[in-house]
Amino acid sequence: MINQDDRQTTKKQQPLFMLNLFPRAMVALCLTASLFPDAFTAAARPLPVTAKDEAVAAELQRAVNRVYPALVRIEVVFEEGQDGRMRKGRAWGSGTIISRDGYILTNHHVAGRATRITCRLSNREELDAVLIGTDPLCDLAILKLDLSSRRNPKEPLPYAEFGDSDQLKIGDVVLAMGSPSGLSQSVTKGIVANTAMIMPVPNDFVLDGENVGELVRWIGHDAVIYHGNSGGPLVNLRGEVVGINEIGINTMGGAIPGNLAKSAAQELIAHGVIRRSWTGLELQPLLKETAAARGILVASVFPDSPAKAAGIEPGDYLTQVNGQNIGDTRSPEDVPPVNALLMSPPVGSKLTLKGLHGGAARVWPLVTTTRERNQAKEVELSEWGLTVRDFTQISALENHRTNRLGVQVDSIRSGGAGEAAKPALKPGDILTRVKGHDITNAQELAAFTKAFIRDLKEPQPALVTLERDDKELQAVIKLGPEVASAPPGRANRAWLGAGTQVLTRELAEALGLTGRKGVRITQVVPNSPAQKAGVQVGDVFLKLDGRVIAASTQADEDLFQNLIYEYKTGTEVELTGVRGQESKNLSFTVKLEATPTPEAELAELKEEQFQFKARELSYLERVNENVPADFKGLRIVTVERAGWTALGGLNPGDLLLSVGGQTTDSIAALKTILAQLRTDKPRRVAFFVQRGIHTRFLEVEPRW
Repeated sequence: MINQDDRQTTKKQQPLFMLNLFPRAMVALCLTASLFPDAFTAAARPLPVTAKDEAVAAELQRAVNRVYPALVRIEVVFEEGQDGRMRKGRAWGSGTIISRDGYILTNHHVAGRATRITCRLSNREELDAVLIGTDPLCDLAILKLDLSSRRNPKEPLPYAEFGDSDQLKIGDVVLAMGSPSGLSQSVTKGIVANTAMIMPVPNDFVLDGENVGELVRWIGHDAVIYHGNSGGPLVNLRGEVVGINEIGINTMGGAIPGNLAKSAAQELIAHGVIRRSWTGLELQPLLKETAAARGILVASVFPDSPAKAAGIEPGDYLTQVNGQNIGDTRSPEDVPPVNALLMSPPVGSKLTLKGLHGGAARVWPLVTTTRERNQAKEVELSEWGLTVRDFTQISALENHRTNRLGVQVDSIRSGGAGEAAKPALKPGDILTRVKGHDITNAQELAAFTKAFIRDLKEPQPALVTLERDDKELQAVIKLGPEVASAPPGRANRAWLGAGTQVLTRELAEALGLTGRKGVRITQVVPNSPAQKAGVQVGDVFLKLDGRVIAASTQADEDLFQNLIYEYKTGTEVELTGVRGQESKNLSFTVKLEATPTPEAELAELKEEQFQFKARELSYLERVNENVPADFKGLRIVTVERAGWTALGGLNPGDLLLSVGGQTTDSIAALKTILAQLRTDKPRRVAFFVQRGIHTRFLEVEPRW
């Protein structure tokens, strides 16, 4: 960026530079022209046009003439959740009319979130359009022109036809058409460079929670595409649409294959959505170290899925689906066709999968269910200053939920009711109950809110139950007031094993304890002193050893824990308070125990050869992350940037389950395994990890 002073300096210097250079250049040019006059005469003389040149030009023109009239420039106003609001934006893209009645094919990332769509045709007519259906998994969307607003509604509408993208070969000439940067239509020419291009692993292309590369292998080409060309057609020399331009990587363009786009368009036009089967499998290429393996490797099996019910496990190999053989998948490019094979049968189809389990042949019959989107669209609750999402099958699993009840906070508006709640709401919180009503989904919460505020003259409190990090909290929500969240607590010697929240004035009034001070139990850790004594979530403690627990504001969040810290391990303390809506009196004698070993004191290993650090899991990690008591694995603490395991895909936070097929149930076991590897010096080592609800085999190739 140049400031005003810079621009003035540049203007003063430029004429001097040009005056110094230009005369010399002219002298050299004149000398050359006088010494070699024939060279300049030849350069100026046009080259003869051959019959072949004319034929090529005619072929290109025919291709352009068949598709160019069907091009449209698309202008959209879209909405997306951000900062507690559905924020609006404006964008431009391209599309192709694919039917005489005005259906347009474009990308999901162009129009999938559109609230208003205007299309400019090749004859410069501008028409409104509506979104018929969209699919982020293959990044395609269908629009419909409002033909009633045409200048001449009876005039035939130009449209393009599809070709067979499977017939494309590397080196074929293709044309990329579109409306770069919202400008008028354009055409560029290039050749097909790759017919099965994928994103470099692990740089997945994710749209609204869906990994496009799960199904799409792009047609790579060097016909120049620009911002705004997204959604425009890739055309062969017969004037047929063989792809939908979507991505650009440096000078390489990528188009969704036309056959996939045609099938998706038909489904979206007919139903507004694409209905796919779901088996619950995540697949990956065969590991290089298993040269004798066949088919494709099972990486993950989701709980409560058809594949799980059928008995398929990570590490199994699939070799056949309903009698159709699966070729050996030795590279990431081989995986999308197998995913398509599993997703394409009608929902409820009976599939017979064949493969290997533990080296033995297995047959797994299963019935597919409906594949839902990984992520629900966000919804704005303006009265709360929030955007929220409903749960889908996958997002519920991601959040360790056994059902889909409740809504999850997506974003929060500064100064809104969510931020001003006591305690403040946070992105990721799960709202489950408000004012005594269970929250089923975002639509019901919006309806309840509308009814709740209908006759109010001023903001009123509402008691909300929410889940956060496996804890149940209750918050008092008002529309408008600002409140700062309190800092987190600290660890110490004595341990009760219970999470708490301050009994604020608002919360005390909502619970029928007006004027009382104390804390409410939000979490009881399994096998903790609190659980052994019978403490339950929702209990309210008012006194500790006869002393009032004087906590009444957010500033007192650490007070109760600090009181516990004053005791020695093994001390018995008396807690008194109330339970339930009837405020039943409670009295517990609790024997405090030592705080479980903190993460900083657990055994760890910094592995120099593989360049990562691992440690054992803490007790509280297992509790907070729902890790089963019999789980055997280690936490990856750090992964050195550009190290061997980083290149293999290992991430900080991963749970390491095995290395080279041997279980890593302790740091001692990991040391033994790595010591043997340093002796054997294998070419590749398979790390089996868990990342959230996913498991995956990572191949690490160290240099010994």
